[in-house]
Amino acid sequence: MPIIEQNTVSAMNKAGGKGEMFITHLLTPKEMLGKCEMFASVKIPVGSSLGVHQHVGNNETYYILQGTGLYTDNGKTYTVKAGDTTFCAEGDTHGIENIGDDDLIFIALIINAK
Repeated sequence: MPIIEQNTVSAMNKAGGKGEMFITHLLTPKEMLGKCEMFASVKIPVGSSLGVHQHVGNNETYYILQGTGLYTDNGKTYTVKAGDTTFCAEGDTHGIENIGDDDLIFIALIINAK
């Protein structure tokens, strides 16, 4: 079994959000064969957020591992916690904010629509 080296990057104010977030890429483009844009673990510290953004040409799923977030889906908001799964279809908008007392951590999967 090959072990894939993880690559963590930080982003400030991503998609108009607040503060810093950390994206740990779990697969590289080589493994995704053009079918996925991203498979990663995302950590959003307390008080930070990923701004609302639109998905064009792909869709995105979050699987919440830890923490509490305020998830925005096409203008409506929902509280999400560990064990919840979200889905943003192609053409839709979404964003997420850490509203809890510890890091918000989730798996993000972006799948190309074609």
